[in-house]
Amino acid sequence: MTTREILELAQGARTSVALADTHAKNEALEAMAVALIAAQEEILAANRQDVEAARGRVSDVMLDRLALTPSRLTDMAKGMREVAALPDPVGAVLRKIVRPNGLVIEKTAVPMGVIAIIYESRPNVTSDAAALALKAGSACVLRCGRDAWASCHAIVEALRAGLRKVHLPECAISLIEDTSHASANELMTADGLVDLLIPRGGAGLIRACVENATVPCIQTGTGICHVYVDAAADLDMALRIVENAKTSRPSVCNAEETLLVHRDVAARFLPMLKKCLVEDRAAAGLTPVELHLDPAAAAIIDGVPAAPEDFDTEYLDYKLSVAVVSSLEDALDHIAHHSTHHSEAIVTTDKVAAHRFAACVDSAAVYINASTRFTDGGEFGLGCEMGISTQKLHARGPMGLAELCTYKYIIHGNGQVRGGAASMLQTPCH
Repeated sequence: MTTREILELAQGARTSVALADTHAKNEALEAMAVALIAAQEEILAANRQDVEAARGRVSDVMLDRLALTPSRLTDMAKGMREVAALPDPVGAVLRKIVRPNGLVIEKTAVPMGVIAIIYESRPNVTSDAAALALKAGSACVLRCGRDAWASCHAIVEALRAGLRKVHLPECAISLIEDTSHASANELMTADGLVDLLIPRGGAGLIRACVENATVPCIQTGTGICHVYVDAAADLDMALRIVENAKTSRPSVCNAEETLLVHRDVAARFLPMLKKCLVEDRAAAGLTPVELHLDPAAAAIIDGVPAAPEDFDTEYLDYKLSVAVVSSLEDALDHIAHHSTHHSEAIVTTDKVAAHRFAACVDSAAVYINASTRFTDGGEFGLGCEMGISTQKLHARGPMGLAELCTYKYIIHGNGQVRGGAASMLQTPCH
């Protein structure tokens, strides 16, 4: 089936989904979760094909992003049930205004329509996106990368089985069959068929969508995330935060890519950092972190000399750029020049420094004494999320159900007509 044919079917399904009440949508999400677990063997078999085909072509951390396990499938089903448990955003009155003439104006949340998601090698995005779109009253069209196609196809087949069981149109969830650039370009320019496009992936994908899309597009994903260790930092706390932000799952967009250390604590902190991330990990049989050091950091510990482009690189790997800065202002300046506006953190006991950092850093999530790894819909209490928006309009940060709705003004009257000159022209005899 062509991309256009899939989009036309999704447009046909959108009304049924938009009209489904909360009970019907929650019933569908439960049926989809049950169907996902019931199809575990088929999904895992398809995933093994994807992993073996990708082995040797991608890094180990990217293989980890691609791989599914029974526990990860259980988590995917759990995520759908968590979305079902969330309040239904559709129909919520966001603001109510009663005018002197008796008009009641209600700013009301409504579905987007057809949401298209372009993503790469994370099969769990398939169920997350489908669940969120459905609960938000929209149909979704998914376009995954070729490395994950077999896995995503098996997942979509299971989710569609769940929709059939509760008599909702299976075309409310669709997977584009073509994984070439042509299908991505077609989604970007499908005016009248795609109401919102959300790209989830690397810098190249995000840039292509922003530059070429003629449909509404939300910029997401790329995460050059910074942790700044201030002069007033608790260094043991800083070490725990840096270790977690870099090594807990380096292949995701909320992982730390750059460490900034105030010069007053650099001589003490950087040897602690090297021992923790390099020496101790190697001794434990874990992948050591490759430290890319600016000249000031290299004067204190050994590592790889940092090239200028390293501070603009989203590694998604066991690599970390490290720079020594002279002040909080220098740290803020560095972040302003190199950040992708995703997530940044400061570690400090100085409340004035923390306040200034939070006020001046222009990113979707700003942390004080916590790891950047919390930038996630589940961790924010939103259920699973469609992605992390790094722009300011229409959504910012983790995109949950509320961010997947738009709104309209619904005005209730009892015969009011507008007065003034326009009214006089309409009724010239009075």
